Amino acid sequence: MDSGIRAQTEAIENQILHPRAARSSLSLGRSRPEKEGEIRTCFQRDRDRVIHSKAFRRLKYKTQVFLAPKGDHYRTRLTHVLEVSQIARTIARALRLNEDLTEAIALAHDLGHTPFGHAGEAVLRHIHPGGFEHFEQSLRVVDVLERDGKGLNLTFEVRDGIIKHSKGKGNIIPHTPAEAASTLEGQVVRVSDSIAYLNHDLDDALRAQVIRKSEIPSGATRVLGDNYSARIDTMVKDVIHETAKDAGLPGLRMSEKLADPIEVLRRFLYERVYENEGTKAEFRKAKKVLEDLYAYFFEHPDEAFHDHPILNREDPHRVVCDFIAGMTDRFALATYERLFMPRQWTVY
Repeated sequence: MDSGIRAQTEAIENQILHPRAARSSLSLGRSRPEKEGEIRTCFQRDRDRVIHSKAFRRLKYKTQVFLAPKGDHYRTRLTHVLEVSQIARTIARALRLNEDLTEAIALAHDLGHTPFGHAGEAVLRHIHPGGFEHFEQSLRVVDVLERDGKGLNLTFEVRDGIIKHSKGKGNIIPHTPAEAASTLEGQVVRVSDSIAYLNHDLDDALRAQVIRKSEIPSGATRVLGDNYSARIDTMVKDVIHETAKDAGLPGLRMSEKLADPIEVLRRFLYERVYENEGTKAEFRKAKKVLEDLYAYFFEHPDEAFHDHPILNREDPHRVVCDFIAGMTDRFALATYERLFMPRQWTVY
């Protein structure tokens, strides 16, 4: 009986999903061919591999915006990907897309993020000779670093969604096909990532009293909503309704009515939160921590991945970059203290 469960699921996909949705039975496959499971589809297996990975567990101690916040309710990189996943699945279900593929991409998209958030990414981008981008590192995590160099061997569709999710200050919905994921599910994750961070980062900034509610641009709140839930609801419904206007679903869409308010809100976050002097002061300290750690481990590469059979044969810069990028905030701080901070003598 078990041998037919995956086939039943694939048959259900063929019956209920939109013609433009990705089907697990038509996946372009994995870099290393594998025998597919008896119960789970390939995209379900990818999702589970991500959830059970070490890199996924480390996200709970990686900064989203605020470095090592003392409050229990601030977002971390882990809660961020969970919120992205929830938003993405809502959109995918409404458009009759593949929820399993959407969820797998959403949960994996930030696996390569550094400690101390984008400040850590900027440090490695400057120091590492090959540069650094967290979305490229996320792909490296699933392709190489997990499972002691074997990688997770994910499907093409999930890997494509990971590498195409990032937009920085660029367009939330890309204007050129080359920037967009090859699946609608991957495009959904890119949009959902923006919806999630625009709203939860604003929520955390209010909690941290970095900004006051009265300072949020009124033009944005008038269109998007005056609270966290209302803004997410407005953005999600807009993407669903605008995209569904064309029954053929040629690509993800967002209305012009929302484009300007969202951009106003995004600029406000950059100016008042991400580039806030108080936030930047703490990240300058984090920058010093990562620069010193990078220099130390480059001089002592045997202490980074010392038992990793594949990475020990790679370029020292690559090894150290992987090691630093994989650190959690607290591990980076503890390692810095161990290596560079003097300890008091204990006299008995």
